[in-house]
Amino acid sequence: MLFAQDPRTGQAVGEPIPESTEDEVAATVVAAAEAGRAWRATPAPDRAAVLESIADVLLAATDELWRAADDETALGEVRLRGEIARSAGQFRLFAEVLGDGGYLDATIDHADPGQTPPRPDVRRMNHPLPGVVGVFAAGNFPFAFSVAGGDVASALAAGCPVVVKAHPGHPVLSGLVASVIRTALPDPALLGLVHGADAGRHLVQHPSVAAVGFTGSIPGGTAIQRLIQERPDPIPFYGELGSVNPVVVLPSALTGDLSALATGFAASLTLGVGQFCTNPGLVFVPSDDTLLKAIADAVSATTGGPMLTPRIRDGYAHGLARLSSQADELATGTPGDAPTSVVPHVYLTDVDAFTTGLPDLAEECFGPAALIVKYREISDLFDVLDRLPGSLTATIHAQEPTEAAEIVPLLTRLAGRVIWNGWPTGVAVCWSMHHGGPWPASTSPAHTSVGAAAITRWLTPVAYQNWPAALLPPELRDDNPGNLPRRVNGTLTPI
Repeated sequence: MLFAQDPRTGQAVGEPIPESTEDEVAATVVAAAEAGRAWRATPAPDRAAVLESIADVLLAATDELWRAADDETALGEVRLRGEIARSAGQFRLFAEVLGDGGYLDATIDHADPGQTPPRPDVRRMNHPLPGVVGVFAAGNFPFAFSVAGGDVASALAAGCPVVVKAHPGHPVLSGLVASVIRTALPDPALLGLVHGADAGRHLVQHPSVAAVGFTGSIPGGTAIQRLIQERPDPIPFYGELGSVNPVVVLPSALTGDLSALATGFAASLTLGVGQFCTNPGLVFVPSDDTLLKAIADAVSATTGGPMLTPRIRDGYAHGLARLSSQADELATGTPGDAPTSVVPHVYLTDVDAFTTGLPDLAEECFGPAALIVKYREISDLFDVLDRLPGSLTATIHAQEPTEAAEIVPLLTRLAGRVIWNGWPTGVAVCWSMHHGGPWPASTSPAHTSVGAAAITRWLTPVAYQNWPAALLPPELRDDNPGNLPRRVNGTLTPI
């Protein structure tokens, strides 16, 4: 049985949730696969209408949902209301994606017998994966990366049924969110829900599961990878695992508002008690006492809070022990009111000691902790940045853009999103967002888990060669009845 806990007190809340058995997981996957046959054949405009309805029912249930989420996460009304709105926005974005039609990548090359060798008529477009998408919900975003998250929204948009392995940190909420979303689905079986660690193993290895999305730790992600490799038919795995999100403060930034720079860092570091995958955990700064004092003052003014689960809190304590054994403490915040609250910590070292301490010092400490690394010259950073593990984000703070010329290529190889004079926490749900990066930030750096391009993970291309016009999908017919964007004989055609 799974027991939800109030992070503020550690006390159980709600009724215990039974863990799903292997037979129950199989039945859920099979039901989703059956429902998926009709869903896959549903025209894109009709799928878009369903996604809009899901957004509507989530917003209509906001009062009930945020209270249930707060019981299990202690994230508070403002944060949770905002996250529900974000989740609804994700479903609306994918409704727009379906209306646009570009996600199909419809491409036509007419026959050309004059080519050497002669070219046949070839037409290609994307189709939904032929199976169920398995999704592992994240603990730190009970809506936006969970049952109502972007993986679910993008997979349903693609035309795939989904089975979610609920996060043990909010099992009651997971069931409630699933029940709300199902009211907007043409078949409730299109969204399955299972509970428990063993259920995750059975889900990954079920033959009807065609791909898996995951947001969580590196050990959790690598365990899923191993399970997938044990399948007789390995399937795609899209995991978002760990990220230290380096920030480089260049010397020209010292001519700006150092207080604003420091308070911006402290706010980003401690947002959500540091439980964001884009938390700025590593900051390179010029060796400047005024800046270091501003950072110390800003961090000292912060307040911690309860972490989502005891396991996350234990991991944070382990990370602090690792950092404190290799770096000096620069500043600490204060604990929150809850007896389970943790304290923000920032540590300090120099670039030489940091380089000697690699790779350990570049390991993510999930929570409100960061390591500040002093450097003398910009050139001191070239080798260090080249040796960092992949990250979701990398940030530059500077007053003079030309100063960053040699740093930019290093950061664009290192991270999937680069930020100028800002902070990485907060991932916009939009067409151009890329939320991924080289290992260990993600298992597939060419793909994103946020933004319109997230749908491509659940699609597979099919090429039709010399296919009878009457049998072609409408999207590939010469008359283009859906008025979709397409590439015809190498030329993009307007909508």
